[in-house]
Amino acid sequence: MVARSTAGGERHLGVTMRRDAWWLELLPVIALLGAFGIYATLRAFEGRYYEWGPYLSPFYSPLIDPHHRWWRLSPALLILIWPLGFRVTCYYYRKAYYRAFFLDPPACAVSESGKHRYRGETAFPFILQNLHRYFLYVGFIFLIFLWHDAFHAFFFNGHVGVGVGTLVLLFNVILLTVYALSCHSLRHLVGGKLDCFSCVSFGGARHSAWLWLSILNERHMLYAWISLITVGLTDLYIRLVSSGAVKDLRLF
Repeated sequence: MVARSTAGGERHLGVTMRRDAWWLELLPVIALLGAFGIYATLRAFEGRYYEWGPYLSPFYSPLIDPHHRWWRLSPALLILIWPLGFRVTCYYYRKAYYRAFFLDPPACAVSESGKHRYRGETAFPFILQNLHRYFLYVGFIFLIFLWHDAFHAFFFNGHVGVGVGTLVLLFNVILLTVYALSCHSLRHLVGGKLDCFSCVSFGGARHSAWLWLSILNERHMLYAWISLITVGLTDLYIRLVSSGAVKDLRLF
């Protein structure tokens, strides 16, 4: 179905021949992205309750200048720009927030408002979306630190142990890794841009990796949402433990 327009060609917001409640799919996007954005912003500027025992919040990892020798603001402000940049420029998230917050377009076959010339992502600021692949590269560096944090969370005062926070950190970094591996840019880098795998070096290995990444890529939207929720809940758990609001349960 295509969107209707007036006789003069002027488009009106929401005009469509669709009979389903297309706007319902926008509500969870607005709620989740909005809530996460507000929470992450508050936590980024809070600058405390980010560490307890062997646990370190992913919002503050790697921990840089916690004693404010040269950086007077929250250490998280040195970190979050990179994972935030990766998510903001993510192909799936672009579609989600373009529709939910900009209504551009509101949904498939639903009209936008007003008259404007479509320029895609060729003009500022949206041309910065092309930095996504570079945020991906930096993102893998941050994953190394997060895996280190998850490993470190198994050690309590020099003794091996497992607490609820240990499992929370481990589960979080696994989901973040899966989300990164399901990235469209990574799939393209490994083999999506090739027309002939047998014509390049390591063609067999690249083809196998491309197949596995393609399986993950099919559920990129799912991993994007789950990893967003879990990274926020991981930070919240560590904040609650660090502030004394809850007590971390030692499993063994």
